[in-house]
Amino acid sequence: MTARGMTTASRTVTGTSVGARLGGIDAARGLALLAMMATHVLATFGSDAQLTPTWIGLAFSGRASALFAVLAGVGLALSTGKQQPVQGPELWAARRGIALRAVVVGAVGLCLGGLEVNIATILVHYAFLFLCVLPFVGLGAKRLLVLAAAWMAAAPVLAYLLRPWLLSAAPPLKLGHNPGWEDLAAPARLFGDLFLTGYYPVLQWIAYLLVGLAVGRMALSKTAVPFLLLAAGTVTAVLAKWLGLVLMEDWGGRRALEARIGDPAYPLDSLLQVNLAGVDQSGSVWWLATSSPHSGTTLDLLHTSGVAVAVIGACLLLGRLGTWLELDLLLPFRGIGAMTLSLYTAHVCVMAALHGLPLAPGWTVEGVYVAQAALMLVLGGFFARQKWRGPLEWVTHAANQLGRRRPSRARRPARAG
Repeated sequence: MTARGMTTASRTVTGTSVGARLGGIDAARGLALLAMMATHVLATFGSDAQLTPTWIGLAFSGRASALFAVLAGVGLALSTGKQQPVQGPELWAARRGIALRAVVVGAVGLCLGGLEVNIATILVHYAFLFLCVLPFVGLGAKRLLVLAAAWMAAAPVLAYLLRPWLLSAAPPLKLGHNPGWEDLAAPARLFGDLFLTGYYPVLQWIAYLLVGLAVGRMALSKTAVPFLLLAAGTVTAVLAKWLGLVLMEDWGGRRALEARIGDPAYPLDSLLQVNLAGVDQSGSVWWLATSSPHSGTTLDLLHTSGVAVAVIGACLLLGRLGTWLELDLLLPFRGIGAMTLSLYTAHVCVMAALHGLPLAPGWTVEGVYVAQAALMLVLGGFFARQKWRGPLEWVTHAANQLGRRRPSRARRPARAG
């Protein structure tokens, strides 16, 4: 190969694939983790009576976790054939691998559920999302996009109808805490919380993985696709948020919901901007018209999916820019993104260790966040340079490989003629 050919090949590896993975996808996953950590550590509401939203809450609440979920779908698509989804025995093998990987992730999540921490952990929901999309991993991009649109339209309505029924049970089918191993003894309450009444309702969140699968089935290595993702995601996000504001402010939705709540402890104006997860969204169909973070409505799903797709497009474009400049601009972020399970688990453990304790002299919550983020950037960059997996990623990879392994058929002895 000529020197020019070697340079071209090197650029191809750096710009479009790192260890057979798109570096921009890992970088987006790293950004998602850092943004989720910001909502865990830093205040999303002010301390005043009106709960004035902070810029952290306005920027990241609902969007960071949605980006994390969409990227889960992208990862599934990249590991099951990219543009051409695997079929037949290979598809079934891939599904087995994904299922075993989900079991590992769910087990880690259940272990974290036993910690005292003021964080709504996502891993158990994440594992069930993997299992729920197994029937769809063999579909192409167009079918996935149609299915995602239909899911976004139907799932919030179904959740709105079913949620009051689950909450009216005795006792209510809602945990009120992170799922842990002890909750396996009450499966009805556990599944009710995971799918409908909890912080990350799987019923609606399946839409995020469907969007991610569709994105992963696109030709991400082509120049035009990242631009398309950035443009389409931005337009979708803006239109969904604009429509939500029109319905709430101009068509009377907010006034109707404020009359429904009637509790000054829940200033609806602030909650609509940052987080509706703690509000009982029942009794008025106007709840379905909001575009608020963690409302699980059609407009919320559209807006947060649009933001996620736009971020993925931007990260892919930054990866291409780094290729052109012959610089790995995304190295620390894609390093974090390649070991998010290990780093997310470590972050939750650190916050659990600090839970209820006063900060050491000279420390602030901002300092706690910056210290964790800086350490992750250093570790991520080092692991990426060494091409190492994180410790928990090794376990999930082994589980995936075990599930994909097909038993060898024993040869039958030849019959004598």
